[in-house]
Amino acid sequence: MTVIETPKPVVRGPQVWPLGVKAYHALGDLGLIPEKTELLYGQIFHKMPKSPFHRLLLMRLLELLQRILPPGLHVQPEQPILCGDSEPEPDLSVIRGSINDYPTDHPHTAELVIEICVSSHDYDRSKLRAYAIAGVRECWLVLGPEKQIEVHRQPQGEQFAEHTLHGPGGSLNSSAVPSFTVELDRLFTA
Repeated sequence: MTVIETPKPVVRGPQVWPLGVKAYHALGDLGLIPEKTELLYGQIFHKMPKSPFHRLLLMRLLELLQRILPPGLHVQPEQPILCGDSEPEPDLSVIRGSINDYPTDHPHTAELVIEICVSSHDYDRSKLRAYAIAGVRECWLVLGPEKQIEVHRQPQGEQFAEHTLHGPGGSLNSSAVPSFTVELDRLFTA
């Protein structure tokens, strides 16, 4: 019996070379990477422009979080989190500790990450693996047009073990930030 090996495919066309976080920062410091980008899985992505509805949802959630966060937690809007080979910039993140804990490095995890999805559902969902790898306790995808919030909890390896969908209507309590409750109708009212 003769065994015939299957030939390996020949790759033609442009190659993608992965970029590490240190190289991303170095190139950024040299002005070689434009503003409004983020590093995901070793690749640079342009961030999407934000609509007025996106801004409204972000500001409402930011205001709610700023009012209820106890000492030892702080909220950062649109700032990086280091997640292995990725450095996403979630719309909002609740970080344990003080803002002064990060003079030379970005936080490596968060208690809660919130991504607002008005026209970026697939892109924002693609970040879930990075957040799970970083051990983010809870991730909310705020689905603006649907008036729903998709919640991902219990990071395990490269994914979240628990996934629930809330709304329209009702309220949502964070398990990672116990004093944080959102009334969905109030959040999504334009």
